[in-house]
Amino acid sequence: MSITVGNVTIVGQKHINRGVPCEDSSIAVQKNGVSVVVVADGAGSKQYTHARFGSKACVEAISDLMCEHFDALYNENREAAIRSLVIARIHIAFADLIKEMELESMEQLSCTLLFCAVKDRRVLAGHIGDGLMVRVSSDGISPLTMPQNDPAGHTYFVTANHAADYLRIVKTTTDNLHAVCLMTDGVQDSVYDENSGLVKPVVARMAETFASGRENGENEIKGILEKFIVGASNASDDSSFGVIYFDGTKAPDTGSLKNGADAFPRSEDTFKKLQEEMVPQVKKARNIIVETNINKEIAPAAPAAEEDHIAKGKAAENESAAPETPAKIENIQETGKKKSMIYLGAMIFEFLVIVVLIIMLFLKK
Repeated sequence: MSITVGNVTIVGQKHINRGVPCEDSSIAVQKNGVSVVVVADGAGSKQYTHARFGSKACVEAISDLMCEHFDALYNENREAAIRSLVIARIHIAFADLIKEMELESMEQLSCTLLFCAVKDRRVLAGHIGDGLMVRVSSDGISPLTMPQNDPAGHTYFVTANHAADYLRIVKTTTDNLHAVCLMTDGVQDSVYDENSGLVKPVVARMAETFASGRENGENEIKGILEKFIVGASNASDDSSFGVIYFDGTKAPDTGSLKNGADAFPRSEDTFKKLQEEMVPQVKKARNIIVETNINKEIAPAAPAAEEDHIAKGKAAENESAAPETPAKIENIQETGKKKSMIYLGAMIFEFLVIVVLIIMLFLKK
């Protein structure tokens, strides 16, 4: 199975009218057996003075990271570690820009991020902020990751505090996958209904333009964006669209795809309410866990069975034959200190109880 990648970025009418440079960036690369597409949308507010440089540095840094270290990232089981490393790689690139441009803060480079990388049958994708990533298969089209906004409608950037907490990571395979499409909110707003989660059939048709190769696909996407997205409104935003197209796979029947869907049912249940509801239960559980751990440290060891005693003796002999490493010695010393503190605390508590009892007896007399 061969893969075709492509990307297009168009400046929006809003920026053209104001004489503002394009703040979107996109890149599509194939290297070391990895096919990767990355798009980023530079933050638009006045305080983000160098956002266009941030979005460019971001897409370049992540495309390099995916091409050079795809296996390490995909095979890592700790998602939190992957998220932290991705954000760290972006901040490394931003640090160079801060020094080079003598910026006052990293926030001036703020941008969103969407990326998708493929190697053999493995797919690794990530997304922070608004924008949309779409999965196209023989069965139809659906969001792979959805736009990310807070209740006030603001989005999240790679420069945010705890940015790694907002970065979403997706690991999957290419099975029944025809294409993956990535887009900034300039395109998303025209092809996606956030109330129903419906992706319009036009996205599948846009992906299909890459069936004739990268050059043809990019030219056709550019024409579509200029005519129907950017050219459709004087207030249109910068628009980026990227595609990973799997040649020889089955495309969906776009004529049978839905153009509309019912909105998701509304609910008063929110994550904040759920957190508030669980707080008393969490506190109670934490107290029980802490108390159990303290009792476990103080309680004397139960007598071991004879076979366990023999096994432990042999293990101790083997262990004593090997030299203690500094880390192991430090760990043993730390454990001993903790136990000593617990024993000391228990002794002080018992002493105070005895003193109180003696005083009470004296007062009764």
